[in-house]
Amino acid sequence: MIRVTDSIALNDDEIEENFIRSPGPGGQHVNKTESAVQLRFNARRSKALSNAIYLRLVPLAGSRLTKDGVMVITANQYRERERNREDALGRLIDLIRAAAVPPKHRRATKPTKGSKERRLDGKQKRGETKKGRGRPGLGD
Repeated sequence: MIRVTDSIALNDDEIEENFIRSPGPGGQHVNKTESAVQLRFNARRSKALSNAIYLRLVPLAGSRLTKDGVMVITANQYRERERNREDALGRLIDLIRAAAVPPKHRRATKPTKGSKERRLDGKQKRGETKKGRGRPGLGD
């Protein structure tokens, strides 16, 4: 059981880990060992996540989320397999925690009387300035 928040806990069987070879330089070590981790979590089918949390998770996950609702996180920052596992799991937990926070409700407000007057005064002055830029008429 992986505790994400007080109300959200993921089962270990919901997370699938595959170990792959790490890209980039590293010589013989990187060519022989599979130290990178590809973590897969089916967010759409998870019983731990409500529909509201899943809908907030979709934009947060971005390209890490497939069309089927499976989140794929690849971690290859470290040379050790265990540290990459912790890194991938930590990133998954951070994303779910961010999605678990409901957005604040925005209260609609009206502009004050003073701000309306200042806006109209500014428009009036700008109009007079632009009027003065025209060609002089017969009476000028």
